[in-house]
Amino acid sequence: MEYKWVKVLIHASTWFAPVLVPIIVYLVIRDREVKSLSLQALVFHLIIGILISISAFFSWILIGIPFLIIFALIAIIAPVKGMIRALQGRPFRYPMIGNWFS
Repeated sequence: MEYKWVKVLIHASTWFAPVLVPIIVYLVIRDREVKSLSLQALVFHLIIGILISISAFFSWILIGIPFLIIFALIAIIAPVKGMIRALQGRPFRYPMIGNWFS
């Protein structure tokens, strides 16, 4: 069974429920590839959230601002790239997380 739209939903969840949607998909769907993708998305969202928070904290001394910009761009670009790949039927692995959950 093709789970193209579930994969798109997992990637798009970064903007409305970055933790809840991957957990629900992981618990409901039995497909191994979708489970792996939902775990990747969950860990990616948590790590990027932590990195953005740390960068925002250190932006008061101007060191965190470049990192804040870089991590914010990664948080936007990676899910969009994942959605495009899911719509094309091609595999996608999140940066920094990709091979942890194969």
